[in-house]
Amino acid sequence: MQESEFPCSAAHLPTVHPTDGFKSNFTVSRALTSKDVLAAHGQHVVLDLTGYVPRGPDEAAWVLSVLQDAVARSGARDVHAHVEVFDGSISPPGFAAVVLLDESHLSAHCYSERGWLAIDCFTCGGTDANGIVDDVVNAFLADMPNLVVRQRVAFDRFLHPKEG
Repeated sequence: MQESEFPCSAAHLPTVHPTDGFKSNFTVSRALTSKDVLAAHGQHVVLDLTGYVPRGPDEAAWVLSVLQDAVARSGARDVHAHVEVFDGSISPPGFAAVVLLDESHLSAHCYSERGWLAIDCFTCGGTDANGIVDDVVNAFLADMPNLVVRQRVAFDRFLHPKEG
């Protein structure tokens, strides 16, 4: 196959440097960039928040219910849900909660002692990941008014050549 037959070309991306606590030395140096006009069949929204305050013994159940309630209000289909509490004996205290969706997933991960909370929502089709995340953040803010969104990134997923 000749070079002109490839639908993609190489492009340089910035080097990704590890951050505090990041144990990998993963570096992105090249990626393929499509020349086609693309359409998306999904959304991915990730947030980093600070100021999370643990709620006490019912924390895990409460967090999972916040996630599941947001999913139910969105019309997405919850196929499985789980939360795991970390007591600090093996990994730092906190939790990881996930709702597996027919459309992909919604998760929350927390380092309780540091007050860090990460939310990740990936949906496909017409399900609105931004709306689900807004619902989750509003529920957390109602209970923790000092919670601060430090980063919010939304990007398209399942990119493919636009049809027609």
